[in-house]
Amino acid sequence: MKVALHTKVRADRVAEYDAAHRQVPEELTAAIRAAGVSEWTIWRSGTDLFHVLEVENYRAMTAELEKLPVNIAWQARMAELLDVVHDYSAQGSDASLPVVWEL
Repeated sequence: MKVALHTKVRADRVAEYDAAHRQVPEELTAAIRAAGVSEWTIWRSGTDLFHVLEVENYRAMTAELEKLPVNIAWQARMAELLDVVHDYSAQGSDASLPVVWEL
C-alpha cells in the first residue's frame, strides 16, 4: 500500500532536519524495512514535508516501530524539529519537490 504523509518542520530547524536525514541510523532503516516498508521518500517545500511510503500495512508498521528504542530516540529527535509530526494525506506529492531522504 502507498501512504502519503504531510509533516511540517519548524522554520528555524530546517537545516537540522535535512542534516539529520543525511545520517539516519542504519539500525532504524533496518527496523523500518523489517516492519514492511519497501520505499520511503520525503520531499520538502519550505517547511512543508511530504512523505510517500510503500508499506505492507502502515498501522502494523507504526505499532512495530513504536516500541523500538532506536525509533523512540529518533522520534524524540524529530519532535524537537517538527511543528506537525503526523498528518495523513490521501493525496500524493509533486515529485519535483526536493528529495530529503529515501529508503
